[in-house]
Formats: sequence, structure tokens, C-alpha cells
Amino acid sequence: MNMHFEGSSSVKLLFDFWDVHGPAGMVLSVFVVLLLTVFYELLKVWKVTIGKQMGSSITHSSAPVSFSPGASCFAPVMKCQEGSSSLTNSPSEISLAPTENTAITADTTAAAKKSWLLHCLQTAIHLLQVTLGYMLMLCVMSYNVWIFLGVIIGSVLGYFLAFPLLNHI
Repeated sequence: MNMHFEGSSSVKLLFDFWDVHGPAGMVLSVFVVLLLTVFYELLKVWKVTIGKQMGSSITHSSAPVSFSPGASCFAPVMKCQEGSSSLTNSPSEISLAPTENTAITADTTAAAKKSWLLHCLQTAIHLLQVTLGYMLMLCVMSYNVWIFLGVIIGSVLGYFLAFPLLNHI
């Protein structure tokens, strides 16, 4: 395989079935690669947007939440409020004390579920972004000038279209 850029209209991209022969196939392939690169840039913005939503859902929680070192990372522990019950004085009996405000617990549980779901969505987007990034890198490694220009122009176009959206979030 040649290790220098060529300007031919024949190239094999990513898979055996994506074998380009001729100018029409090259134009279509460059357009597809350009769209994939724009989608890659949009994924980056979407992942940041979800990260901001995760941060806002945690800070807007009305219940005071702390995480105890011995507990699971996903199990929020409500801070105990001083009360008249004698059970609150014994650490082993705290779990037996009746909860006074179940609405706070429900809000905290809903916020924790939302945060967990947003994290799962952000992880899936990251997986898609990494996969697409490597596929685009392999397209560039075909050493075809037109495919390379499609990736570069798609990246510029995607950045131009996607990143102004971050100011509106």
C-alpha cells in the first residue's frame, strides 16, 4: 500500500463493499464521509449538553444529599435531621426511624434516576463518537486526497454549525 496521498477516483473505504471506481462514486463517497464528520461534531456537542443537564439536575435537587464512603456510589444517603425521637441518637437505629418527609426522598430518587439515565445516554453517545472517530481516521488513512478533504471540510462545517448551539444551552 502506498503511504502518500493520491488524487485518484479509485479507493476502497472501510469495508470490501465500499469500493469506489469512478468520479461519481468518489463524489458520493466524499459526501457520505463529510456527513459522517458533521455528525461526529454534533455528537460532541450533544455529549456536552447532556453533561450540563446532569450537572443541573444534581444542583437543582431540593433534598440535602450526601454520599457515605461505605455505601454504594449510586445510593444517596439523606442527611439526618435533629428530631425529638430517641432513635436518632443511636447510629444503628437511624434506619429504623420513620421518614418525616417522603416528598424529599421521592425527589432525590427521581433526580438520581434521571442522573443515572443521562449518564447511560452520555456513555452510549461516547461509544458512538469513538467508533465514528476511528472510522473517519481509517477513511483518512486510505490516503485519498478527496476523502481527506471531505473529512476536513466536514469537521469545519460541523464545528461551524454545532458549537454555536452550546451558547443557547
